[in-house]
Amino acid sequence: MGAYLVKRILTMIPTLIGVAVLIFLMLRVVPGDIVELKMRGDGGAPTVEQVEAERVRLGLDKPLYQQFTGWMIGLATFDLGNSMWTEQPVTQEIAGRLGLTLQVAIMATIIAILIAVPLGTLSALYKDSWVDQAIRIFTIGGLAIPSFWLGMMIIVGLLFAFNWIPPMQYVPIWQDPFANIAQLIWPALAVGYRFSAVLARMVRSSIVEVMREDYIRTARAKGVYERLVIGRHALRNAMLPAVTVIGLEFAFLIGGLVVTEQVFNLNGLGRLFVQAVTRSDFTMVQGIVMLIALVFIVTNLIVDLAYAWLDPRIRFGGK
Repeated sequence: MGAYLVKRILTMIPTLIGVAVLIFLMLRVVPGDIVELKMRGDGGAPTVEQVEAERVRLGLDKPLYQQFTGWMIGLATFDLGNSMWTEQPVTQEIAGRLGLTLQVAIMATIIAILIAVPLGTLSALYKDSWVDQAIRIFTIGGLAIPSFWLGMMIIVGLLFAFNWIPPMQYVPIWQDPFANIAQLIWPALAVGYRFSAVLARMVRSSIVEVMREDYIRTARAKGVYERLVIGRHALRNAMLPAVTVIGLEFAFLIGGLVVTEQVFNLNGLGRLFVQAVTRSDFTMVQGIVMLIALVFIVTNLIVDLAYAWLDPRIRFGGK
C-alpha cells in the first residue's frame, strides 16, 4: 500500500507543472490589459508614460521567460504573489474565500450521499417497479433543474411560507454555528439535489450490474441473509464507480459554485474567480486555477486510495 501511495503522489508533480505552464501561457494570449482596465476605469485618463510606469511596477514589461521563472519559483515556495488589482497577497485573498466554498461543497456532498445511496439502492432492488419509476422522476428532475434556479425557488418559498430569508452576511461556523448552518444549508441543498441525482443513477446502475454476478448468486445459494448479500457484497463493489463520481463532483464544486454563490450572496471562491477574470488579474487567476487543479489532483488521489481499500486487487497490482 505504501508503494502504491508513493507512486500516485509522484504522478501529481508533472501534472501540476503542466497546469502551471498552460495557465501561464493561456493568460498571456487572451486579449485584455489589466493596466489599461485598472487605470482607465471610472473615467480615468492616464498618460502613456503613467501606463508604462504601472506596467513596469507590476513586472509586465519583463520577457515572458522571466515572468514564468518568477511564477514557478513562487509556486515552489508557496508564494502566489500579489493581486494585480487589489495588490493584496493572492494566498490571503483565496484563504478568505475558500472556507465558505469548501464548507458548502462538503455539506452538499454529505447531503448527496445521504440521499443518493439509499435511493439508488432501492431503485436497483425494485427495478422497473413503481418505486424505481418514482426515484427516476426524482433524479431526472435533479439533472434537469439548474441549481441556481432551485436556489431562487428556495428563497422565494422561505419568504412566502415563513416570511424569512437566509442571512446574507456570512458568519464562520466557529463564531456562530447556528447562524452559519442557517445560511449555508440552503445553497448546499440546492447543489446537493443535482449532485444526488447524478450519484443515485450511478449507484443504481452499478448495483443492477453487480447483482448479476456469480458471487451474489453463490452467496444466496449458501443461505446468506439478503441484507448481508446487499450490504457486504453488492453495495461495497457497486460503490467503486460511485466513489469516482463523488470525488469528481466534489472537486467541481470548489470552482463551480459561481452562480449559486451569487444567488445566495455568498462571497466565495467562485465569485472571486469571476472578478479576477473580468479584471484580467493574471496573478489571481493563476492562483485560483492552481488551487482548483490541486483540489482535483488530491481528490483523484483520495479516490484511488478508496479504490485500493475497496478492491485489494488494485493495490496489489492484480496479483
